[in-house]
Amino acid sequence: MKKLFITFIIIFSYINLPAQEIPSFITDSLDIYINRGLQNWQIPGAAVLIVKDGKVVVAKGYGVKELGTYDKVDENTLFMIGSNTKAFTGTALALLEEESKLKLDDKVIKYLPDFKMKDEWVTNHLNLLDIVSHRMGLETFQGDFMYWTSDLTADEVIEKFGKLTPKYDFRTKYGYTNAGYAIAGKVIEKVSGLSWGEFVKEKIFKPLEMKRTVPLSVDFMNADNIAKPHTLVEGKMSVIPIQNIDNLAPCGSIGSSINDLSHWLIAQLDSGKYNNESVIPFSAIQKTRQLLSIERRVRHPYNKTHYSLYGMGWAFQDYEGREIVMHTGGVNGFVTSLTLVPEEKLGIVVLTNTDQNAFFQSLKWEILDAYLGLPYRNYDSTFYAAFLKRREANEKWLKEVRDSISLNFEPELDLSEFEGKYLHDVYGFAELKKISDDSNTELKHKPELELTLEHHSKLKGKLEYIGNNRFLCTYSDPTYGIKVFPFEIENGKIKSFDLYVDDFIDYQAYKFVKQ
Repeated sequence: MKKLFITFIIIFSYINLPAQEIPSFITDSLDIYINRGLQNWQIPGAAVLIVKDGKVVVAKGYGVKELGTYDKVDENTLFMIGSNTKAFTGTALALLEEESKLKLDDKVIKYLPDFKMKDEWVTNHLNLLDIVSHRMGLETFQGDFMYWTSDLTADEVIEKFGKLTPKYDFRTKYGYTNAGYAIAGKVIEKVSGLSWGEFVKEKIFKPLEMKRTVPLSVDFMNADNIAKPHTLVEGKMSVIPIQNIDNLAPCGSIGSSINDLSHWLIAQLDSGKYNNESVIPFSAIQKTRQLLSIERRVRHPYNKTHYSLYGMGWAFQDYEGREIVMHTGGVNGFVTSLTLVPEEKLGIVVLTNTDQNAFFQSLKWEILDAYLGLPYRNYDSTFYAAFLKRREANEKWLKEVRDSISLNFEPELDLSEFEGKYLHDVYGFAELKKISDDSNTELKHKPELELTLEHHSKLKGKLEYIGNNRFLCTYSDPTYGIKVFPFEIENGKIKSFDLYVDDFIDYQAYKFVKQ
């Protein structure tokens, strides 16, 4: 999914801080580290921000906005920040409580009386803190395939979400649930009279002078000075279309720059103050940092850490005696990280315009360790080696599967038996049709099907038979992955198939039953 790009160094600003306060890694090695990382990972462009003690230490763009161009990234280039949007949504709810327009422990049905979960008891007890702290009982990403880049409206997303069968009991286990933030957005709209996007613009972006930041992916598409999304396609870095994800906007649709995000970090690290004025009440910031869910026990390869917890759009981790407040974000073609160390008044942002890298995390850890006086670890070397190992294993698997396809196995039933409509009880319909070309003898007899989906009008899948009632599905959108679909045959009839997508979108299988 990536290759061949040009790296450019843009703007580097040290803002009036004594040299001894800036770690040598930042002053001497940052450029080298980043340029090497961009080359290894084939990252077209990146932007890096460091805020310390209320001042911007580094605000710098690297590389290009779009592969194959000379259009350089700068400090005002917009990147989609993905799930770093969630902290803005959590803050919006906290601001509404500050204004006495809601209480965070209010039940969802107080504001959305038509909302239903599959379990009536859960419907009646689900509160606003539940929906933003991922403690509703669902598995991580459960349901996301149904909504992600789909044609569903936000209301339809919320309706379908409510029909899912949670994997776990209510409030017993952490499961990262994007649709919970769609529900939060609707509550914000009901309470404030403004859409979620207008609310965060009026109450957060404008007071913080985040003048270029946009709340919606459709706004991002129409903005100037934007980074284009990229992903790996057959091992080559490629530009991909910007996707409309505004049916899930409150979970991940904001586009911002390191210049604008520096204002957000400064306020977060100074009790909500920006330009010496209180923009976000400190009590609201404290509410977003409530420790609501136990995410997992964590380990670090070198340093001391124990737990990861979750609040209202922020994750928390103990690290070498400090508390880290952080989040990451990933949408098609972008991955980003935002990290705060309140005790050190330190903030770090890394934005990248490809979704196939761990550099956005390794650089974060390197900068963090430098400021905490910890030894240099070269995290990116470790992360990149692990990536290469996974890529090699995946390429080996894919070659083996494609070797099976080349053998032209015949399904045990005629290909026409696989054609038709299939129904998933929550998603809706999928349809399979034979791919054939009467003018092409080879294609005419090749066992291939085309997948279309009721709520993903732009997405197609090519299914190639690999034996044992299994087809390899290659999606037209490469971010959905290349996956094996097993079919169930009973008494000589097609009963169902299991649909899979890339783990980046959803871990679950979706069973579609033949109609």
